[in-house]
Amino acid sequence: MSGSLEGKVALVAGATRGAGRGIAVELGAAGATVYVTGRSTRERRSEYDRPETIEDTAELVRAAGGVGIAVPTDHLDRAQVEALVARVDDEQGRLDVLVNDIWGGEKLFEWDAPVWEHDLDNGLRLLRLAVETHAVTSHHALPLLLRHPGGLVVEMTDGTAEYNRDTYRVSFFYDLAKASVLRMAFALGHELGPRGATAVALTPGWLRSEIMLEAFGVTEENWRDATERVPHFGISETPFYVGRAVAALAADPDVARWNGQSLSSGQLAPVYGFTDRDGSRPDAWRYMVEVQDADKPADGTDGGGDGGGPDAQAVVEAYR
Repeated sequence: MSGSLEGKVALVAGATRGAGRGIAVELGAAGATVYVTGRSTRERRSEYDRPETIEDTAELVRAAGGVGIAVPTDHLDRAQVEALVARVDDEQGRLDVLVNDIWGGEKLFEWDAPVWEHDLDNGLRLLRLAVETHAVTSHHALPLLLRHPGGLVVEMTDGTAEYNRDTYRVSFFYDLAKASVLRMAFALGHELGPRGATAVALTPGWLRSEIMLEAFGVTEENWRDATERVPHFGISETPFYVGRAVAALAADPDVARWNGQSLSSGQLAPVYGFTDRDGSRPDAWRYMVEVQDADKPADGTDGGGDGGGPDAQAVVEAYR
C-alpha cells in the first residue's frame, strides 16, 4: 500500500486510540495526509482519563510515512467541527476520505441491563457520542468531500449488518447505537452514490485496543497469554488490521462496488490481499457464527486466522 494514497487527504474523526489510531496510521503508511481528531490531548484529557492523545497518533502517522495533523475537536460541538472542516479546506482544498470513528462509550454501557434498569443519562450520552457526532461530522464535511469525485466515507461500527440483525448486542443503548451507524452507511450510500462518492460501514473483529489489552492484563507483545483464560481471544486483531482495510478501500478505483454495504476487516483481507501485522487473517465475525455461537471450542484455526471470537462474558469479567 506504500504510496498508493499520495496526494490524498483523510480525516479520521475519533483517532485518539483503538481502531481510529490504527486507521490513521495505515492511511499515513499509504502516503496520505491525515487529520486526526479527538478530545484527548497532551494538555487535556477527556473523561476517559487515559494517556493516549491525538498528538501521539499524529506522530505515529508521520513515522509511518504520512503527514499527520492533530486537531483537538469535540464532535458534538458544531462550531468546532465546522472550524475543523474549514481548516482542512484552507490547508488542503480537498477531502478524499472521511472516517467516522467517534465512539466514547466504554464507560457508559451496562451489559445485559434492560432499558428500564440501565442508567438513562449514560444511555442517552452514549447515543449522542456514538450517533449524533457522526451526523454532525458528515453534515459539515461531506460538501468538501464531494468537491472531487471518488470520495470515500467509512462509518465505523461493531458487528456486521447480518450479525447484528439477528444478535442482541450488549444492551438496548449499545445495540441501538451500532445499528444506527450501520444504517447511516446505507443511507449515505444512497445520497453519495449518485454524486460520485462511496459510503460503507466497517467493523473490526475483536480488537486488541489499548483498553482491551489493559483489561486482560497483557500487552501486544504477550497478548496470547490471555488465551489461557479466554481461548476465543485468539481470534483478536490489532487496530492496524482494520486500518489496512480502510487504506485498501481508499486506494481501490472500483470502491463504488461496496457502496452502502456492511463490511468487516476479515471479509476484506482476502479480497485485497492484506494481513494483520503478524501475517494472519482473522475473520472474527465468521468465526463467531461457526464456532463461538455454535458452542464449539476454540481450536486455534480459522482458515488462515488464529481461532476464537469475541466472548461477551469474558469482556464483562475483564472490566470488573
